[in-house]
Amino acid sequence: MAAIKVGREQVTRDPDRCDIPYYVAEFIEREVGTDLNCLKKLGKLIEELSENKKQLEEQVLTVSSEVPKRIQNALKNAEDSKKSLSQLLGEETVLFDSINSHLLTAQPWMEDLGVLISQIEEVERHLAYLKWISQIEELSDNIQQYLMTNNVPEAATTLASMAELDIKLQESSCSHLLTFVRSTVKFWHKILKDKLSSDFEEILTHLHWPFVGPPQSQVFGLAAPANVPEIYNNLETLFSQLLKLQTSDELLTKPKQLPEKYSLPPSPPIILPMQIMLNPLQKRFKYHFTGNRQTNVLSKPEWYLTQVLMWIGNHAKFLDDKIQPILDKAGSSVNARLEFSRALVMLILEKLAADIPCLLYDDNLFCHLVDEVLLFERELYATHGYLSSFPSCMHILSEETCFQRWLTVERKFALQKMDSILSSEAAWVSQYKDITDVDEMKVPDCAETFTTLLQVITDRYKNLPTASRKLQFLELQKDLVDDFRIRLTQVMKEETRASLAFRYCAILNAVNYIGTVLADWADNVFFLELQQAALEVCADSNAFSKLQLGQLACMESSVFDDMINLLERLKHDMLTRQVDHVFREVKDAAKLYKKERWLSLPSQAEQAVMSLSSTACPLLLTLRDRLLQLEQQLCYSLFKIFWQMLAEKVDMFIYQEVILANHFNEGGAAQLQFDMTRNLFPLFSHYCKRPENYFKQIKEACIILNLNVGSALLLKDALHSASENGTILDPNQPSATAVLNELGVYKLAQQDVEILLNLRTNWPNIGK
Repeated sequence: MAAIKVGREQVTRDPDRCDIPYYVAEFIEREVGTDLNCLKKLGKLIEELSENKKQLEEQVLTVSSEVPKRIQNALKNAEDSKKSLSQLLGEETVLFDSINSHLLTAQPWMEDLGVLISQIEEVERHLAYLKWISQIEELSDNIQQYLMTNNVPEAATTLASMAELDIKLQESSCSHLLTFVRSTVKFWHKILKDKLSSDFEEILTHLHWPFVGPPQSQVFGLAAPANVPEIYNNLETLFSQLLKLQTSDELLTKPKQLPEKYSLPPSPPIILPMQIMLNPLQKRFKYHFTGNRQTNVLSKPEWYLTQVLMWIGNHAKFLDDKIQPILDKAGSSVNARLEFSRALVMLILEKLAADIPCLLYDDNLFCHLVDEVLLFERELYATHGYLSSFPSCMHILSEETCFQRWLTVERKFALQKMDSILSSEAAWVSQYKDITDVDEMKVPDCAETFTTLLQVITDRYKNLPTASRKLQFLELQKDLVDDFRIRLTQVMKEETRASLAFRYCAILNAVNYIGTVLADWADNVFFLELQQAALEVCADSNAFSKLQLGQLACMESSVFDDMINLLERLKHDMLTRQVDHVFREVKDAAKLYKKERWLSLPSQAEQAVMSLSSTACPLLLTLRDRLLQLEQQLCYSLFKIFWQMLAEKVDMFIYQEVILANHFNEGGAAQLQFDMTRNLFPLFSHYCKRPENYFKQIKEACIILNLNVGSALLLKDALHSASENGTILDPNQPSATAVLNELGVYKLAQQDVEILLNLRTNWPNIGK
């Protein structure tokens, strides 16, 4: 077995060939191993291996005998397939020759049949042509018979069918047939329209249409109340019949359209009965507001705008109560009042398109026109429910030349307004200074007027039809904000020497208020939609980096971010200047306090009552006076930032200039703690619950300086051991940080505490 093992160790496996010695050695190792008792198994192993060998030999013999048979079968199948293929190729040749022969024989027949088929197709076309003519003539005869029997409803229905045939034939190349159909439709449409229009106008006359007064004063002037139902029945009948002529009317009448430069949204023609109802109003409008009439004045656009609003209001009740049910009954989706309003608004659009070029370069007239149009639009949408998908006056104002002029005038008047509000005597005074609840922001009048100006501009352009036009107005607003910021900066620089004065604080309040308003607007739905539009524009123009586009897309930034950041920077600079000014005063007032004899002050036990250091009074009085002054002059959010920045500076100053620059006996440490905790900290208690948290260095220094001697010695030893060893060897021994935290010291580092301990003079003389 040892030999076998050695032999196995000498045999290495070759992965590229069948390594019999390796497998044999491994088999013996696995079955026999080093246990001599296992040699008894050799007989049984030999029998099993012999049996396996016999089975493998039988399998090899079986396979070797079957393979030749399979090869022979495959060869036989291949021969059979070859014979079948040859036979098929022969049959294919015979069939090909037969087909060619048949085609040659049938060629003359095909030529004769082709001629006959062409003749048949031509006859069929002629027959179809005649059928169309016959169908149109039949419909025409039916209309004539209906009119002879005064059956106008059926005549109108038949004409609608003829108009539908006209629409179906639009793709045909038979120009004469199309002309015949169109002329027939036109002939009967004129007859029916004239007859129905005449009767319809007569009914409207009985109703005293149009109504020139408010709904409550409308009297239809009927001779006898008994005729009312009959007249309304006739109104419904004629309106419905005219409605059936709508298809043919659209085929024959080309609606008047404004030039493409106005980019009006597509809208269907006004329904025929409504056109007839509007005729007298359109005549009145053109009579009064075109030509040389005294009512047609460029400086008075409100005359025709108000007139149209009055007409819409005067007829709304009648349209809702009498006309809308007729439309609903006829299955029409038209809203009577909106249809009426849409037609009258088109008169306004035509009037504006004609007038605007005449007053485009007169700033006062143009500005007045825009103001009146915006008031008209507001009333039209709010009171009369006009839809934003309809053509409106804003489409006229959005035309390129007019729009650019609008932007220019808007900018000009906005800048003039800014000049006037900043030069006003009350520019820096709050309108609500005497109303505490309202005047929390302490907003000066100039800032409030300016934000109102921006809001008014937003209201003026928010209904513009396209996002690109709105974005141009948004850029104007941002330019105005930047201009106002620059003006505030200029005024601020004039007041720099008096950074605590009323006007300087008012400027700071103005900057803060405008930034707050812009931040609020950034979350407004309207400006969020503009942000999305701006994102699409920027993505197309590659004007922004991928990071900026990502920030816009995920709403991390807003359309006003640039302006807000500039205002925040100005606000921070102004606050810093105020804090520095007050801090300089504090340092001047603290000169004597820094020189206090902290080494020789009596201990607390030697004093009946602790009192404030006399040298600390100027320091605390200065702080108190300035805090009260700025609390009154700055809004809450600004004052909060101010006192926190000041507290941080005072904390650092007293810690470095008073505490670290002196040594303290027991009385000096107690006096310092009394001055700070009972006098300095309470000055700020009005502004927060725990003012000592804003003076952490002072508070923690006082803790260290006022430790009793035993605790101070223990702390000193713990810190000394930690410094020497670097780490605490004993895991049960608390760390220096843990010891400091137990004392309430979290901000000061270990080295700072060691320095403070060395500033104490009341150590026992123990030879250390």
